[in-house]
Amino acid sequence: MMPSDEHERGPAEMLPEVLGHYDRYEESGRLASGLGLLERLRTQELLLRFLPEPPARIYDVGGGPGVYASWLAGAGYDVHLVDPVRRYADQAREAAKERRFSVAVGDARTLPFPDESAEALLLLGPLYHLPEAADRRRALSEAHRVLRPGGVVAAAGISRYASAIDGLDSGFDADPAFRAIVAEDLATGRHHNPTDEIAYFTSAFFHRPGELADEVSAAGFSAVRVYAVEGVGWAPTDLQDRLDDLERRRLLLDLLRSLETEQELMGASPHLLAIGLR
Repeated sequence: MMPSDEHERGPAEMLPEVLGHYDRYEESGRLASGLGLLERLRTQELLLRFLPEPPARIYDVGGGPGVYASWLAGAGYDVHLVDPVRRYADQAREAAKERRFSVAVGDARTLPFPDESAEALLLLGPLYHLPEAADRRRALSEAHRVLRPGGVVAAAGISRYASAIDGLDSGFDADPAFRAIVAEDLATGRHHNPTDEIAYFTSAFFHRPGELADEVSAAGFSAVRVYAVEGVGWAPTDLQDRLDDLERRRLLLDLLRSLETEQELMGASPHLLAIGLR
């Protein structure tokens, strides 16, 4: 039985600053232009490469307002979204009226799904919003539990070096408070924003590529491989113009695809995507 509006599990011990951040932040708009659009295009490309054929059942865990769930449901998949932010779950329900997927409020560490009940599971946010390694292990263990043998997990991470690169691009590095955040990120991977500046993000864990692969493998997944999502696509100052021009977009995506597993460059990608098999 899939989760329903009448039988929701509330967020279990989610960090209040994380929930507060997303009460203020509009996630769906982030993926509509610029680097966010590049993230979406590359994530979709990678998912299409590794997901089973529709109408396979997919659990979109931490699926937010339903950007990926809507896309997958429109492609013929049987999609079930879970997110701890009630505002996002409400937005996803609106999207689901047209695309027909289920939505529930819930937590990646205690999924409301039966054992071995899906062919694929997306974790496109939960891992980096769980700063404690034990919580990430719980989320990955739950993913392993609910996937059928041979099922695919797609687990996203934020690069250890993302805030350092973002600070250079945005000018945030002029702020001593931001420089202190970056220093902690680089030293430990734990991202903590003690300020009220929403652009400095919220509590998170930033992975090195090898760390992400190791965590997914340790949860029992096999054939784990990590891919750079945006890669060095953040570098062009005319990124939006390149994305608006379909030929230039194709050339950019071709380049990023050719570099997606280059170990020397992988950490420069803001997001990483680990693919593994149950």
